[in-house]
Amino acid sequence: MAPKPGNTGTKSDNGNKRKDVPQAQGAGRASKRVKVQEARSIRSQPADAALKDGELDLQAFLNARQFEIGALQDGMRKSKALNNRRAFQLVPRDMRRRTASHNVKKLPKRLRNRARREQVQDNTPTVVAGKRKPKTTRARIRLESARRLGILAEKKRKRKLREAKAKAKARAVGGAGEKEDASAAFKQLIETRPARPKIRRNLLNDPPKPKAKFRKRQVEKTWLPTHLWHAKRARMTPPKDPLWRFAIPLTPNEKVYRATHRASSAQGAVVWDMSYMSTIGLYGHPLGVERTLRSLGLSHDSLWDDRGKKWREGRRKWSGIISKQVSGDARRKIGPATVMWNPESVATGRHSPDAAGTEHTKKPERVERQLFVRLHPSCFLEVFDLLVSLTKREQPRLYIEDLRFEIGSIQLVGPGAAETLSGIIVPYHSSEKSKEAHAKQFESSAMANNAAAPPNDIVWGFSAQDPRLRYPPRPAQSQISDKEPADEALNAPQIISDEAKPTPFLLFDREARFRAASFPSQKSINRRKGSNAPGQPLSVTAADPPFPVVLFASRSAATKHSQVSWTLMAPFKCILPIWYSLVHYPMSTGGNPRVGGLDELRQVVFEKGMPWFPGDFPGTNAGMDWELEQRAKRKADWAKRPKSKRVAWESLDLGVGRKGEIGIGWACEFERLFGLQHHEEDHSSEKTVQNTEAPPSTAPEETETMAVDGGDAGSAHEDASASDKGDPAVKRQPSRAQAPHPLTLIHHLHKHTFNALVSAAGGEAPPPYSITTVKVTVLGRGVAQPCARIYRLPARNDTPFPSTEPEVPATQPPSQIKKLPANLRDQWLAQVHSAQNKRCSSTEKSGNQPRRFPAGADFETQKLLLTQSLLTSKIPFPPEKTPGGSGDHPLVPGEEDLIGYVTNGEFCLAQGQALAIGSISAEKALEALRTGGEKEGRICVVRNAGEMIGWVARWDLV
Repeated sequence: MAPKPGNTGTKSDNGNKRKDVPQAQGAGRASKRVKVQEARSIRSQPADAALKDGELDLQAFLNARQFEIGALQDGMRKSKALNNRRAFQLVPRDMRRRTASHNVKKLPKRLRNRARREQVQDNTPTVVAGKRKPKTTRARIRLESARRLGILAEKKRKRKLREAKAKAKARAVGGAGEKEDASAAFKQLIETRPARPKIRRNLLNDPPKPKAKFRKRQVEKTWLPTHLWHAKRARMTPPKDPLWRFAIPLTPNEKVYRATHRASSAQGAVVWDMSYMSTIGLYGHPLGVERTLRSLGLSHDSLWDDRGKKWREGRRKWSGIISKQVSGDARRKIGPATVMWNPESVATGRHSPDAAGTEHTKKPERVERQLFVRLHPSCFLEVFDLLVSLTKREQPRLYIEDLRFEIGSIQLVGPGAAETLSGIIVPYHSSEKSKEAHAKQFESSAMANNAAAPPNDIVWGFSAQDPRLRYPPRPAQSQISDKEPADEALNAPQIISDEAKPTPFLLFDREARFRAASFPSQKSINRRKGSNAPGQPLSVTAADPPFPVVLFASRSAATKHSQVSWTLMAPFKCILPIWYSLVHYPMSTGGNPRVGGLDELRQVVFEKGMPWFPGDFPGTNAGMDWELEQRAKRKADWAKRPKSKRVAWESLDLGVGRKGEIGIGWACEFERLFGLQHHEEDHSSEKTVQNTEAPPSTAPEETETMAVDGGDAGSAHEDASASDKGDPAVKRQPSRAQAPHPLTLIHHLHKHTFNALVSAAGGEAPPPYSITTVKVTVLGRGVAQPCARIYRLPARNDTPFPSTEPEVPATQPPSQIKKLPANLRDQWLAQVHSAQNKRCSSTEKSGNQPRRFPAGADFETQKLLLTQSLLTSKIPFPPEKTPGGSGDHPLVPGEEDLIGYVTNGEFCLAQGQALAIGSISAEKALEALRTGGEKEGRICVVRNAGEMIGWVARWDLV
């Protein structure tokens, strides 16, 4: 720091926040210059001082060198401190420096003492959260009310304690009645564990009752188990606008886009709290369960023959899109789901072994199978109502259970996901022989140092120890020796494939889940750690219940040898203890696993080239609700901008007299692809998109709509059976007089169905109003954004395109009608070839770079070579312009060639180029493939909303 200036006045500096400025500007600069010179100058002694009469004085020479080394170190220290960097400027990059400059507790512990000294020297006002005065009237009233309530609660507790002591003293003198009163008074002071929650069959269950101080904040939503942890470190959904009836973290406070890409693909791991995913339990006779699953779309023969034996035994899981029957043989997609069976026990009967002799006299016990259906919360109510109606048809009756608040889950993605799980999840066993088979297989596979080692869709179920017993976690030691890493990696899948018949999973047992949720408090764990040796994990006692967990691995079907995504399912209340150890696990590659939100989850799915539900599935009810919500948000963002800063959709010039954006600029109007939009709608008005009317539908089943979870956060879906029995958790929706939205008529067409239509020889047409999800890869430059328009290549014999400009009366008709160029298709195909040629960067650069003259060439030869290069090479500037286009971009095709919209698009770090996920009309896509072939039929043009330039791209089914 600069030296203190002289204080000529009598005023003290104690009241100033900063030191007084120097009186003379030149003096301050001069003093700083002197300070810099002193810091950079290193004192030294000449070597002549060690010579006396030509002889070397060894002691003097060593002292001189010692002084020089000390001066060098001192100069380095002064030069380093010359920058005058304060403590809050030395924090990591991801920490907020504004808050850290006033609050010492925001800094790392190693910098807090230094920050306190600097604040005292500079008179920096400090901030203490507990002593901060409220700034608003409402905050002041809340603070005063909380203080008064705390005083009243303390007085009440002390009064009860005095009464209990008085009755206890009178117990020695009084009779038995007074003893009972004293014991009753003491019981009031004891906090007992809550009773086991009741799970109603075929009815929706209530969320867990939160604590009193958090109860008002969860009236319209439910917190995740890790809500308090995320609320301090991530951006959450707005309090009055929850997502799917949950408060979900959207993205961390720090910048994590590139870090998430690296952790999920190259080094590290990313974790999410996925406890908002819904789980439904289905129980009953095996044949009835099979018929119910077939009604949900699980009707493929490979699931019910020998190929699906592992799935039915509980060794594998099934993941796919479930559907429902709407009319006749037509089916409508609902959403992705995961179905896993509970393995059957070896002894199916529940009677004791002593009654084996009389077994033939008793009726055999009914065989019952159990399975979990894990699905997205946006389609939970739709699937739950469907399952209730399907189970009522079966005899003997099946029943389902709402397990949304019974089972939570955590998802891990990245090369270090298996290592992190193996370091946190420790099997619960008393000896090595009693360890469960699935626990052994998990340990051998997780420590195989191979991210693709476990088979796809494998399921492991076993009991794990409380992670708090081994907190803080330590790096897991690999069980594979350095001599034979390849043999172990090859043998691990073989061991898993030859496994014995698994035992039933404890996660399906209601009693086991309740016992696990009754784990000891953190205070009791801390007391046990205080009496234990430092650094040693706590031993498992009878007070530590086992945590029933289920692990399953998933691998993307889009790319081969992709990394495994792990999902850990555990009781809802056991997620928080696991989470604390998970985020603090020290990985072998350095650092801790990164925490992601909903945006990071969508980013990872996008980088894999896969669609994200429900945003990329507009052909489902959940996707329709998401699209309508996004339309309203984008319209609000557009409307709040001033007119000079927002896009003027009506003034967009698409060429050849085409004025204005096609449809609504802030919406993906899939209904426009089939002519279902409301033509009288005024796009410039302030009407909401949700109020558009649709033509009458011929299929009443297809027009059924589901309650919008995100739009009305406090509403619950109507359940007929629940309302008959007076379920308080279910509310009846008010009847809507308006017609359903046209998006309800559009349905999703699966990839396999579309490929079957392409290979059909008869030219079979797809179902009406069907769209399919595609991955759009931009072949050249440009980035497709959400709401971008997707065009197919126009036909070569293009018809005149009518102008949308208002006609001006004239005495003579126009001499020429504006139309698109006849060779517009060839122009876009030329863009494909030019984009492919530009990718050959090495050959392209070598061809364009000027060549050197050969060595030894005379002046005449050099002139001849220069003349040939000028005559044969193409002049790069000015660039050639395509007739009718913008620069080197051809005109975009007309609205008749519009086939779809982009639902998510950006630059993909995994691919190194622009990528987009969208949906296109199945009918128009089939026409493009049948007329243009496999190569030209998949070429498309992508144009962002509000822009006149299009980019050549290629679409592929996903």
